[in-house]
Amino acid sequence: MNIIEELIKSNTNLTLAIKLKDLKVFADYLIEKTKSELEDIVVSEKAETYPTIKQVSEILNVNITTLWRWNKNGYLKTIEFGGGRRYKMSDVKALLQEDGFVKKRNRPE
Repeated sequence: MNIIEELIKSNTNLTLAIKLKDLKVFADYLIEKTKSELEDIVVSEKAETYPTIKQVSEILNVNITTLWRWNKNGYLKTIEFGGGRRYKMSDVKALLQEDGFVKKRNRPE
């Protein structure tokens, strides 16, 4: 950890005389740290997840039989995953982003 960062975390009041070179080193350190944290967030958001049928029914606020029918009709397909059936979260998110999804949900099942 950088010395300046340690001083900031110690929450003490003090006045520093710092060389511009040291300030640049600290700024570069903060930029690299932030860049690394943002890259981790982007990578984790791109990682595919596979929610269960129950989880998807809760996310979409639909009955499990509706999900079964959607799978049968090809509207939202399941995949074989670890001996069970799951959905690709990217497919669920795509369905949620459809313009007509909310209107379809207001129809009786």
